[in-house]
Amino acid sequence: MFKGSIVAIATPFKDGGVDEATLKELVEFQIKNGTFGIVPCGTTGESPTLSTAEHERVIEVCIKAANKRVPIIAGTGSNSTEEAVALTKHAAAAGANAVLQVSPYYNRPTQKGLYLHFKEIANSVDIPIILYNIAGRTGVNIEPATIAQLAKDCTNIIGVKEASGSLDQMATIKHLCPDHFLLLSGDDALTLPVLSIGGVGVISVVANIVPQAVVSLIDVFNKGDLKKAQAIHYKLLPLIKSMFIETNPIPVKTAMGLLGLCSPDLRLPLCEMQEENLTKLKKALKSYGLLKTK
Repeated sequence: MFKGSIVAIATPFKDGGVDEATLKELVEFQIKNGTFGIVPCGTTGESPTLSTAEHERVIEVCIKAANKRVPIIAGTGSNSTEEAVALTKHAAAAGANAVLQVSPYYNRPTQKGLYLHFKEIANSVDIPIILYNIAGRTGVNIEPATIAQLAKDCTNIIGVKEASGSLDQMATIKHLCPDHFLLLSGDDALTLPVLSIGGVGVISVVANIVPQAVVSLIDVFNKGDLKKAQAIHYKLLPLIKSMFIETNPIPVKTAMGLLGLCSPDLRLPLCEMQEENLTKLKKALKSYGLLKTK
């Protein structure tokens, strides 16, 4: 159920608030293009600047718009265990299929603290939980041994979105955890390598603008056509790189604005792209064939 191309969907804004109508359109766009699942309120969804009410509402809108056609994996993490529990309980009650739990940021817990944090959340709900390991954002790495212990002790912790950038760490997780424990790439550029070591998919940024390509990459790999998968991977790579020339989701949301998918509006402290980077982004979009070359 939680495999393939899963989009970390952007949160569109209008007049300072969440643009619910466009959010519904984005969900529909993803489903029509074959996306396997949707993650609202992740990093790409600008969750740190959503109020609690907005956070809950975005999840509710995505659940209703998807109408059980694809799974909704709600981002409900926090650096406060109490807040993460509350957000997770809300997502479960609203009908989310699973939740994505980022490691606590800023307060830099120990491995024991991480274990206790995730265990507390897991014990509070029956909903499946996917861990989200992104030390570059949070300041702390969830070590493979910690992940393995959580997989053993908490039956509803079913997988991890790995954005450490370390294939060695990911392989160690696969080695230490049960066979059914899911490994999802957290980096678009590493989707193909992660699949090759036993990963089941990606929680993708670039799928916001090219959902079919990410779906196709995983599909042809699973069919055993490595050469075709490599061709899709290398065609996507410059576009993927352009999504991270500034802090995510600045480039992808700017691209979505250029492509008419949603407003490019961001919330401070995120701001519009620097002109030289905008030029690079437009070049990548044109090279891929998404923008017409004048």
